[in-house]
Amino acid sequence: VILSTNIAESSVTVPDVKYVIDFCLARRLVCDKDTNYQSLLLTWASKTNCNQRKGRAGRVSKGYCYRLVTKDFWTNEIPEYMIPEMQLVPLSTILLKVKLLNMGDPRSLLSTALSPPNLVDIVRTVLQLIEMGALSAKTDGKTQSEDGELTFLGRVLAHLPVDLYLGKMIVLGHVFGCLDECLIIAASHSLKSFFAIPAMQQLAGHRSKLAFARGVPSDSMAFVNAFKAWYSARKKGELRHPKDELSWGRENFIQIKRIREVAELYEDLKKRVSQFNMHVPEEPPSPDNSGKHRQTFILLVVIAGAFYPNYFFQQERDDRQACKELMGLNPQTTVMVKNLPPYSFLYYKQLQSLFRLCGQVKTISFDCSRAYVEFHRTSKDSGVLPEVTLSLLMANKGFRKELSIYPSEQIEICAGRRAITHLRFSRLTADIQSQSLSLMDAVNTKLNPEKLPPNRLFVVNITEVIDVGHFWGFPADEASLAKQRHLTAEINKSTLSPVTVSLYPNLLCLAPYSENSEESLYYRAKILHMRGNTVEVFFLDFGNRAVVSSNSLRELPSDLLSEPFQAREFQVAGMRPSAQSIILGNQWSSRARDCFITMVKHQSVIVSLYSILYGVMRVELLINKESKNTSVVDILVEEGHAVKAEENFDSQQSHEELMSVYDDVEKGTYVPGSVSNSWRDRKKLDEETINSLLTQLSSSPNSSSKRN
Repeated sequence: VILSTNIAESSVTVPDVKYVIDFCLARRLVCDKDTNYQSLLLTWASKTNCNQRKGRAGRVSKGYCYRLVTKDFWTNEIPEYMIPEMQLVPLSTILLKVKLLNMGDPRSLLSTALSPPNLVDIVRTVLQLIEMGALSAKTDGKTQSEDGELTFLGRVLAHLPVDLYLGKMIVLGHVFGCLDECLIIAASHSLKSFFAIPAMQQLAGHRSKLAFARGVPSDSMAFVNAFKAWYSARKKGELRHPKDELSWGRENFIQIKRIREVAELYEDLKKRVSQFNMHVPEEPPSPDNSGKHRQTFILLVVIAGAFYPNYFFQQERDDRQACKELMGLNPQTTVMVKNLPPYSFLYYKQLQSLFRLCGQVKTISFDCSRAYVEFHRTSKDSGVLPEVTLSLLMANKGFRKELSIYPSEQIEICAGRRAITHLRFSRLTADIQSQSLSLMDAVNTKLNPEKLPPNRLFVVNITEVIDVGHFWGFPADEASLAKQRHLTAEINKSTLSPVTVSLYPNLLCLAPYSENSEESLYYRAKILHMRGNTVEVFFLDFGNRAVVSSNSLRELPSDLLSEPFQAREFQVAGMRPSAQSIILGNQWSSRARDCFITMVKHQSVIVSLYSILYGVMRVELLINKESKNTSVVDILVEEGHAVKAEENFDSQQSHEELMSVYDDVEKGTYVPGSVSNSWRDRKKLDEETINSLLTQLSSSPNSSSKRN
């Protein structure tokens, strides 16, 4: 059996072929009239093409052709002849060649073709080239829309074997000092992508691609960083042996054959542009951190300028709608699953297994037929988590997402005499670390005065700066410090046992810490990352990190978990990076970061609580400067690192609720969100029923399955 594309219509002859099965389809290169981009489109082949295909059989003996269309369709719908390619593909390259060879008016020359293009297409192409800058408007008393003078840019584009927009990007790259990166992008986009997305490892392939993009939502940036990593490794001799190169490709999900093809085109383009005195420096200077960010920003501007006016504009986000849809959860760390069956909480372990492919799940909240899957933030980077991006990709790419569903009747039979119909669409939260389910409170209050600082204005010791305006610290009032001293004494006078379970991220434990060569004391901690025989831990009562030996970790006794963790995460409210800062850094420049760290690192500062958003305290930060309290925001704005900005809808809503709670507490009119003892008893009984159902159903075979 020979499978072939339409290339076999006239170029392949196999004597023994006796049967031809024809779908009567062909892929043709066509041009979109609105965007002027070309693509392969699946269309019906013409009768002449199909007759050519029929001729592949019966060369030396009798043959048969089966066309998989009805006779009526063949007669009435299949065209006699294909439309000539000149009338389908973009004319821009042809027009530039005509102008480069000085063959006169393009319209007059093209009209002599056997199947001349439409005049409208010629006019549109000339206007496009004028808009791009490849042609200048030809004026001899009046503006002509059918011809123009070839510019320097047009002359360069006519010599490059790439799309015109990619060619323009190369020229702009030379002008703005990023020619090398633009050559890589042009070569990568002109050939098939060298990123490997295996059918059985699609998420892993996309995860590797996201890693190369380094937080920039751009395929072009991923191409540049991946190509440079491969090119640099080869230059250093790390991939001298073919096996090493193939191993590197498998590890990074890159097809070595294709990236070599890109490298060949890259070298060819480099030679071609050198004819126009555009050269890539042999040893480019190594820029500092700010220089790297500036170069990335310039490259993004060049890409935008080259592809003008073909942009995709994302609609503005409706904060109110986002808050409502995600039940107030953080959209940067949470994805929503819809259309779950009744008693959806019974499937939380299946949802955990499904989304474990994307990243480490923190909690799963259930509300009616929806589930909200929240991921752990495992790095210091702000912004949308790669895990969220991969989850959305999983939904859009048609991954099989099946849940084993239990019929409602079976669930209710397992409950025995207990009535559980009120739990069909209950609101619950599944904590993945403790593998426990808990019903949400009957009174949905996000703010509990018992967990709030006694006053909105309080002192904080800053222990770790994550970014400008983003830091960890702990309350430094006398009562909080006394609690910490008491807790530390309790921990270190106890007999501590080594951790018995296998270590994993987010495991709660006790870890040693010492300063200035003092004796190490143990504190409550959480594992962040494991690195061989060492682990990076986060101290839950102070907010700082440390790398310690795995053998030094100790079990955290259950009685020490009852005391709330003292460390809090803070963000400064009412500001955002200035344009200058964004250009010189990933949101915040190195100068802005150094300025902020100098002001606050290891300092006791005063904060005024504005709101609590996704577990983070948003505050106004005050430092003592020239014997008076000065806002850090004002200092950063004055030095050009930041600009003042309005808080988003979620933060404003939290601020109003917070102010209301503090006012009521001050007046003595606060009514806590408490509920009756009967509700507490019913909640406890319902949670016992839920755990019993999970135990029974996990051991019984399910009778149906549903795809979501």
